[in-house]
Amino acid sequence: MSGPHLGITGGIAWSIENIPYRSIARDRVCHDRRLFYILASASFIEVTSDLYTRNLVEFFRHDGEVAGWLEHVWVREELQHGAALKRYVETAWPDFDWEGAYRNFVADYGRICTADRLAGTRALEMAARCVVETGTASFYRMISEQSREPVLRLLAAKISADEVRHYKHFYRYFRRFQAIERPSRTAVLRTLWNRTTDIDAEDAFYSFKAVHLAHTGDMELRKGDYQTYRDGVRQLARRHFPLAMSVKMLLKPLGLNAIVSRAVLPAVTSATRFFLLRHTESP
Repeated sequence: MSGPHLGITGGIAWSIENIPYRSIARDRVCHDRRLFYILASASFIEVTSDLYTRNLVEFFRHDGEVAGWLEHVWVREELQHGAALKRYVETAWPDFDWEGAYRNFVADYGRICTADRLAGTRALEMAARCVVETGTASFYRMISEQSREPVLRLLAAKISADEVRHYKHFYRYFRRFQAIERPSRTAVLRTLWNRTTDIDAEDAFYSFKAVHLAHTGDMELRKGDYQTYRDGVRQLARRHFPLAMSVKMLLKPLGLNAIVSRAVLPAVTSATRFFLLRHTESP
């Protein structure tokens, strides 16, 4: 997407043209294998946003505002995230065959990106979306704050800010459907918990697989390749993940009052840290 655009709800978004790719300090990133895998994998998932957006638009087809925002604002911004990350990867690691690797990713991921993966009701699906946006907003903030490369720091900060804004939309829609459908707090908690602990995310695995095989020239993954990558991401998260931000965003859909929220905060923080350190993935 080129040039700024005006979203349905107002506000001019940033453009990929605002990112000074020619100024990338390649010497600070080109030898960082873990960062390469993280960014290339993330770019694949973001660029494929249109696939799962179709499922969401169909799911919310009877609500014109939600379907319109998903189709005309959210997916366009998600696709821009993917295009921006793609350009960064191709600039910082020009020998990587991004297009070829991406075709292999789509061949795998396209088979499993189906509507039956959505939650059972509109309110619960919006709660699940809040979890996803929490993860991506926190993930990109982590990348921004730990990066020694100024262009990546700028790009990741912009993406993180977008994801926080997306979270606010999904939360507002959650509250609307919550008032209509009245899911129990237990049902909401179960949805948040299940989505948070979805440790075998196939999109993360297939994106890594496609990047790894293209990068190494191997014909198939060796036992332990993916686990080694996950261990490396966990090490990064252990030092830099914005845990407090993530926990506050995760708790919000539960609608706890201030006293209860403070009471459960230590337990939720400990649980989030546990799953974070064991199962951190790309967005």
